[in-house]
Amino acid sequence: MKNRRNLVRACGWIAVAAMVWMPARADTLKVTAAGSLRAAIGDLLEHFPRQSDDIGVPEYGASGLMRQKIEDGARVDVFASADVEQPHKLAEGHPERLVILFARNSMCALFRPDLELNQTNFLDRLLDPTVRIATSTPGSDPLGTYSWEVFARADAVKPGARATLEAKAKKLVGGGEKTPPLVPGKGAVEGIFLSKQADVMLIYCSAVAGIQKELPTLASIKLPPNLTVQPADGLIILDDKPVALRFVAYVMSEEGQATLQRHGLEPIASVDSKR
Repeated sequence: MKNRRNLVRACGWIAVAAMVWMPARADTLKVTAAGSLRAAIGDLLEHFPRQSDDIGVPEYGASGLMRQKIEDGARVDVFASADVEQPHKLAEGHPERLVILFARNSMCALFRPDLELNQTNFLDRLLDPTVRIATSTPGSDPLGTYSWEVFARADAVKPGARATLEAKAKKLVGGGEKTPPLVPGKGAVEGIFLSKQADVMLIYCSAVAGIQKELPTLASIKLPPNLTVQPADGLIILDDKPVALRFVAYVMSEEGQATLQRHGLEPIASVDSKR
């Protein structure tokens, strides 16, 4: 399986490399990305050696909703998602479109410190009827889908846990207009805790530092190994503009992968990444 993954990755990048050498022309690069990738993609776009090209204003949001906008006709050159499912949906019926795994993430929990969550009592505390759980919206946002996968794993630990957790989880972000920010002027997750809508939220570990900078009283832990899932971030090239191909090559370069790592993501194409 490992060799097969490496072969698929190598074949994909041979194709990318072949196209990157196309003669350059001045163009405008339009990137759409998951909200969880805002800081990382912004950093990549800022330092990308764009030659004579322009960089359009990137758009961020829940990956499922961004994918729907593209399907509805939004003009996008590169779409970076918090999962690989959304890019694969955009690739259906388009064999010329490349889907590339470019980073991995991990799952954490943000919570009020008086919950005293730890790796041992984590599931018991989440199942406590008095503990309020916030998640993102499954389907619209991969973070919500990953959260539901965590609940499914919980069922193997304690039968019936999945139904209990799904029933009590409050889908407070990731639904677009259906889940507006709870506190004007604040981030969606910060608003959940500032408005006291929940006691704990499942979130990407890469997002924890930024949120704790705004709300330093919040505590965090990684999910226990028997409950966690490993998010995989994928991108898709939707246009054969040379600038789009060069940008994706930059994302997968050592410099690009180091940038992703600085933003809390796990690179998959560097000498230090896990094989």
